[in-house]
Amino acid sequence: MPSPKCAIIFGTFALPFLGAAVPAPRAPAAECAPVPSAGKYPTYQQLPVQTTLPDPWLPLAYTTTNSEGGDSPSFASDVMTGKGKNRIQTPEEWYRCRQPEILQMLQEYQYGYYPDHSQETVKATRSGNTVNIEVTAGGKTGKFSATLALPATTPAPVVINIGGMTNQPYLQAGIAVVGFDYSRVAADSNAGTGAFWDIYKGQDIGVLTAWAWGFHRVLDALNATVPEIDPTRVGVTGCSRLGKAALAAGLLDPRITLTMPMSSGVQGLGPYRYHGLSGQDETLENSKSGAGWWTDSTLGTFVNHAENLPYDAHTIAAAIAPRALVIDQGTGDQFTNSKGTSVIVYPAAKLVYDWLGVPDQIAMSVRGGGHCDMSGFNSVLPFVTKVLQNQTITKDYDDLGSYGSPMTTAYPWATAVPQAA
Repeated sequence: MPSPKCAIIFGTFALPFLGAAVPAPRAPAAECAPVPSAGKYPTYQQLPVQTTLPDPWLPLAYTTTNSEGGDSPSFASDVMTGKGKNRIQTPEEWYRCRQPEILQMLQEYQYGYYPDHSQETVKATRSGNTVNIEVTAGGKTGKFSATLALPATTPAPVVINIGGMTNQPYLQAGIAVVGFDYSRVAADSNAGTGAFWDIYKGQDIGVLTAWAWGFHRVLDALNATVPEIDPTRVGVTGCSRLGKAALAAGLLDPRITLTMPMSSGVQGLGPYRYHGLSGQDETLENSKSGAGWWTDSTLGTFVNHAENLPYDAHTIAAAIAPRALVIDQGTGDQFTNSKGTSVIVYPAAKLVYDWLGVPDQIAMSVRGGGHCDMSGFNSVLPFVTKVLQNQTITKDYDDLGSYGSPMTTAYPWATAVPQAA
């Protein structure tokens, strides 16, 4: 099972938004679908082939082929087109049932289970613009550090990054920039070295989750030692594999106000399905073969069976709502599937954001330029100022540029969005 800490975090996180976004229920709350225990999730053999993006409103229990009606010839079609049984019907039910289910499902199938933070002690010390971080759990300790760049006016919102970004435009906008060496948290390999593995060595957890943990422990340290930073206005970012990690960081910690994955590709916000629309045809198979350590071993069991996965990148994005998400992709990206992210993943996730009543909290930044082009940070900056500083902006982040219109055939359940009574 995921740690109690995770369950408590996500359960309490949703509640403040319900009063504003969800009308009081007029009937007893619907019972949540059963959720498997860790290690007992359906295998690919127990899940239908879904050639289109899975329905985000359909609980896993009603997606498996051994569920009621699973032996029907129309079962897979029904599941894909929004005709599955016992779909989520209200935003209240989404936050109470479906969002926690997705978070656990993604830890099972992709990320590995996040460590129990309630068992950790975080010690932070500051020296000038360096913050040293020491985390202890179970008698083991991991150490790393973060570097600060502060704007002229404080307290300021902050963007925490790994791998570097264009600092100056953000500082000029009044946003602090903090970076840390991700390789000191976990090596980008199966070596199992770094602060995270000093504590959790041997656990079936992906390196993306380890780097996400690094983001979270940096935020702990900033809260403890840097009063110049406003801990209620926090963005996380990185590019390519580090964008995948930033996505995981935003997903797994509700303290993150804004998630900013840049050129993130497969295992980020690149689709497992429709993978060949642009870039180098990045797939589950070639990404798992090239860097199997990014994710847990369970995801490897879906190699050559990616269309049996009961989720796709849009599911990850939707699970972040109602918090903000801005997605960066370059039309000249020679590696990742920028077109698939832009015309499939983004509009599919936006349907959920729209339904939850937060349509302005998700944005797609389609720019010129290639993979991890630093211009991407300038391209998303207006949206960052909107979210973190409540600025009014004119840039249209629903404009897919040269990619044109959403590819709605990739998510046929769009015609069956639940209508709350």
